[in-house]
Amino acid sequence: MEIKIYTPFDPATLTEKNRIADFLFEHLDQYGDKREDIMRALEYALKETASHGGFIVTGVRKDKIVGAVVINQTGMKGYIPENILVYIAVDGGRRGEGIGKRLMKKAIEMAKGDIALHVEPDNPARGLYEKLGFSSKYLEMRLQKNAPQKQREKENKTAEA
Repeated sequence: MEIKIYTPFDPATLTEKNRIADFLFEHLDQYGDKREDIMRALEYALKETASHGGFIVTGVRKDKIVGAVVINQTGMKGYIPENILVYIAVDGGRRGEGIGKRLMKKAIEMAKGDIALHVEPDNPARGLYEKLGFSSKYLEMRLQKNAPQKQREKENKTAEA
């Protein structure tokens, strides 16, 4: 597997960005986002919008993407890690081959500073993160200000139960 790195202002990135977004959209499964959200994360990493930048690591076999990692830089340090792992995905038919591990090791090597990530408790990738040295320090909570009031009330009742 060839590992390719995409960084801000790399001309090759422009031709590959849509292909990477399509791959992530297809292979993130139930843990994924809408394609337009994926594109925003890629644009942030590549500094196509006002951002601190980041990078993308892909694994390619026979000109086909088999895995991808997106890291965004936070511009913070200390209490907020310098980097956040936004996405990691491996082709569904290639899972278990060590692709995700190789890509994550490369991303960890490239990142300047600490890396944070969010993972669902039932996501199988959680085991990979733990093997690579990630640990859970906090329980994440979010207030979605644009969520309908009834949805927020329902979530509050569920949290109180």
